[in-house]
Amino acid sequence: MTPELERLFEHLRFPSISTDSRHASDVRANADWLVAQFAKMGLNAELHETAQHPIVVARNKHQNDRKTVLIYGHYDVQPVDPVELWHSPPFEPEIRDGKIWGRGGADNKGQHFVHMLGAEKILQEEGDLPLNVIFLIEGEEEIGSPNLVPFLEKHKAELACDIIAVSDTGMVAPGTPTLGYGLRGITCVEVKVHGPSGDLHSGVYGGAVANPASAAARLIASLHQDDGRVAVEGFYDNVIPLEDWEREMWAQVPGANDADFLKVTGSSEVFGEPGYSAAELIWARPTVEVNGMGGGYQGEGSKTVLPAEAMFKLSCRLVPGQNPDQVQEAVIAHLEKHTPPGVRIEIERGHSGKAYHNDPHSVFGKAAQTALEKSFGKAPVLIREGGSIPIIQDMKEILGADSLMLGLALPDCQIHAPNENFAVENFEAGIEMSRALLTELSNL
Repeated sequence: MTPELERLFEHLRFPSISTDSRHASDVRANADWLVAQFAKMGLNAELHETAQHPIVVARNKHQNDRKTVLIYGHYDVQPVDPVELWHSPPFEPEIRDGKIWGRGGADNKGQHFVHMLGAEKILQEEGDLPLNVIFLIEGEEEIGSPNLVPFLEKHKAELACDIIAVSDTGMVAPGTPTLGYGLRGITCVEVKVHGPSGDLHSGVYGGAVANPASAAARLIASLHQDDGRVAVEGFYDNVIPLEDWEREMWAQVPGANDADFLKVTGSSEVFGEPGYSAAELIWARPTVEVNGMGGGYQGEGSKTVLPAEAMFKLSCRLVPGQNPDQVQEAVIAHLEKHTPPGVRIEIERGHSGKAYHNDPHSVFGKAAQTALEKSFGKAPVLIREGGSIPIIQDMKEILGADSLMLGLALPDCQIHAPNENFAVENFEAGIEMSRALLTELSNL
C-alpha cells in the first residue's frame, strides 16, 4: 500500500458521523487530525469552532499578484445503518477489487484528500504553490451545513477567492473525466397525519373512522399524475428549460444512456416526467420524492389495528429558476388542500437549498477541463449533477465565486449506503488532477 493510501485510511477510520451526538468526539478528533496534516504540509492551519462541529481552514502564504482558489470539502460522513449489510466494517477500510471500501471513501474524505495530496506534492517539489490556496473542510455537510453560512459571512474577507474547486460529485463512468457545472437544489418537509386519539381495533371501528395510514397514502398519491409529472400547482413555474446543446451533448455521454441507468439502478424501466431521458430527468428536471413513510403495526404477523397516526417524509429536487421557499409553500398548500376528511396534518418544514449553475466554457471551466484531460488522458464530459450541495450556491452569493465540480466518485460508489467505495485509480488520478488544476489556474 502506498503512503498516500495509508494516510487516507487513517482519515477513514474516524467515525465522524455529524448527525449523531454520540460521535461528536470522533468528529472533533478527525478535525484535529486534518489540522495536523495541513501543518505537516507546511500550510497555516486553523480549527474554527462553531455551534456544533468545527471547520478546518488552511492556507499558504498569499501574494497579492496571484489568483486565489478555495478548495472545499467535508470530513463528516453519513451513518452506517444498516451495518449488517456491509461486507467489511465501515470504519476499517480495506482494498478489494481495485476499490477502497469504507464509509467516507467517496463522500467526501477520499475526494478532498486528493487535493491535499496534490498540493503537498507541489510543495515538496517547488517549495510553494503556484497561486494562493485556501482549504476549507467542514464537519456538517451531511446535516445541511447549518453553521457554514454564518462562518462565510463572518470571514468573507479572508476567504475571498477567484474560483472554488470542489470534488464532492461523480464521474459518469469509469475512465471518463467529468466536470459538473450545475446542481439541483432541495427542499424538504415531514408530514404527520393524525386521526383518532389512540390506536383502534380495526374490526370494531374500521370503516367508520378515517384511517391515517390510508390518508397518508392518498396524500402521497396526489403529488403526481399517473405519467409521473408532479401535480402540485405551480411546481414547474419559472423552471429554466434545457438548452439544445445540453441535450445533444448529454445524449453522447458514456454511461448516461437509459440502458446504463437501468443497469446501475436495477430498475425495470425509466419512469418520470414524460419527454426526457433518464440523464435529463436527473440532471435538469425537478422532482418530488417520498423518502420514508410509516404508521401502524410494523412487526411480524398480523395486528388488526387502525393506527392513530401515520407519517411520511418528502424531498423536492429543484432546478435553476425555482425558489426553494416558494416550492415548499406550494407543496404544503397542496397537502393541506388534499387532506382527506377525518384526519388532520401536521407539517414540519425541513432544510432547503438553491440550485446552482455556471458556465462550463468560462476561462476557469476551460482550465478545469484541461486539468482533467491531462490526468485522465481524455477530454472530460460536461454535466449537471442530480444531487444537491446547497453550500455551493451560498458560497457564490457570499464570496462571489463560481465552483468547479471535479467529481471522482463512480455511479456504483454507494454513497450514503452500505459498502461505500472509491476506486483506487480515481484516487491516484485525482492527485494528478489536483496538481494540474493548480498549475492551470495559476496560468490564467
